[in-house]
Amino acid sequence: MKKSILLLLMFAMITSCKDEKKNDSAEKEENRVSAQFDSILNNYYEDGLKLNPISATTSGDMRYNDQFPNFLSQEYEDSLRNYYTNYKEEISQINDNDLSDTERMSKDILEWECDMNLEAMEFKKGKYMPIDQMWSVNLFMGQLASGAGAQPFKTVEDYENWMKRVDGYLTWMESAEKNMREGMEKGYVLPASLIQKVIPQMKSMTDADMENHLFYGPINNMPDSFSEEEKKQITENYRKMIKEKVIPQYEKMHSFLKDEYLPEGRESSGIAGIPDGEAYYKHQIKLYTTTDMTAEEIHQLGLDEVERISKEMEKVKEEVGFDGDLKSFFNYVRENKDLMPYTKPEEVIANFEQIHETMKPNIDKLFSVTPKTEFEVRRTEAFRENSASAEYNPGSLDGTRPGIFYVPIPDASAYNTYSDESLFLHEAIPGHHYQVSLTQENEELPDFRKTLWYSGYGEGWALYSESLGKELGLYTDPYQYFGTLGAEMHRAVRLVVDTGLHSKGWTREEAIQYSLENEAELEASVISEIERYMANPGQALSYKIGQLKIKELRERARSQMGDNFDIREYHKEVLETGCIPLQLLERKIHNWIAEAK
Repeated sequence: MKKSILLLLMFAMITSCKDEKKNDSAEKEENRVSAQFDSILNNYYEDGLKLNPISATTSGDMRYNDQFPNFLSQEYEDSLRNYYTNYKEEISQINDNDLSDTERMSKDILEWECDMNLEAMEFKKGKYMPIDQMWSVNLFMGQLASGAGAQPFKTVEDYENWMKRVDGYLTWMESAEKNMREGMEKGYVLPASLIQKVIPQMKSMTDADMENHLFYGPINNMPDSFSEEEKKQITENYRKMIKEKVIPQYEKMHSFLKDEYLPEGRESSGIAGIPDGEAYYKHQIKLYTTTDMTAEEIHQLGLDEVERISKEMEKVKEEVGFDGDLKSFFNYVRENKDLMPYTKPEEVIANFEQIHETMKPNIDKLFSVTPKTEFEVRRTEAFRENSASAEYNPGSLDGTRPGIFYVPIPDASAYNTYSDESLFLHEAIPGHHYQVSLTQENEELPDFRKTLWYSGYGEGWALYSESLGKELGLYTDPYQYFGTLGAEMHRAVRLVVDTGLHSKGWTREEAIQYSLENEAELEASVISEIERYMANPGQALSYKIGQLKIKELRERARSQMGDNFDIREYHKEVLETGCIPLQLLERKIHNWIAEAK
């Protein structure tokens, strides 16, 4: 008996030693794979910055501030294709079982990135239609050129870097014209109505009034630390650059657009009017919603949401005692002079700052974590103000540049305030500023995830944020609550008109009319919006699709977790992963609910 016990003990010890060695071996393998995976992610991020130095600058990485690759060249396209193909192959060799939950999420995201970008490269729209009135590179370069964007102008080297970058950008402009000429021959051309908006943008850059030229902006704000000789030399160089390079290139592009491109402009409004347009739109839907929804499903969802929100709007109309139908109430709100109290742009900015102050006492009720990144409200620059929407520009990764909420105010006396509270919640706090800044500040995320943007998640979160107004002390005025309903209606209408334009053959005019009949926006604003959808098919779908998914997950968590549900923790779960495809967010929340039970 004793001998048997002794043998059992010896066997147990041997087995234990084998298990320990096995566990040690498995742990070492996991550590090795983890280190290998980290290296892949780091290399992917670093190589991506080299391929897109503009992205590096906007992220606060200043190593490539003098570079602007020709994104339209065949050489660049080949490099980009190799980049995604090679990294897709590298991560395919990594075993999921050797990765942590966070690492598996990163792998899934990287696979998505590679697949979607490789698929996008099969379409030629970006190559042959590189310029539009709202989204194209030339407009962003204008922001940098002003000296008020991400491009720094603090040292002499900064000023020299910008001149080198401008040289690269003007090469891109030459390629853009060449590609657009080729596109005209192959059926790739913008709708005429959009070309008409681009022409004056180019014209504004041909003004020979040097001191007021956009690219002269950094000269007007040179640091006092520069010597007089340095200031003199930089000023001479910039004058020469603008006079001999910038203005001539813009004059050339302006003439091409006005005299050659506009006469060839498409009469059709939707993307189906170009070769492979239908397939391209399917890709855009997947890209922006990160779902497999069809255009028909989205169109019907939009119709259903328009009907639901209309009923809520009727309640507000009755509350304020308006005697008339909803369409008449839209017009009343649009034209109500009591909702246009300002005469100066500064007053509009001050109102947004006051909205922020009103919210501050209630933030902790909904959020356990808030960003450290500073935040500002600014007026949109004059050169793009007439065609721009309100927007958020992220702060830098290192926190030295604040997040900026840009507001276009072309005419302060006509600025209607009825949607200001919902607009601030969406573009600023807790919308894009929280979503972007918390991602950038999260030290657990690999660098490549801190600059990713998935519109379904990012815009979905921002629209969801609008629904938090009452909990944050806002929407006490029925017109401001009507404003948030109007903003939500605006996004619901987008589902209808975007799919209408690009999948159902709607004209620009039909889309404008549908919008005017269902939302309280001025006609000029509606026209700008419809033309925005025409320029970038599918992007407008992301807001409502993402919002509805985040709301659905919140209600699922509340229902299944019962008393354990904490809205602060739910928001933390949604925000802490950074911007991710919606199906990955759903998986994460599902796991969080299961662990909490």
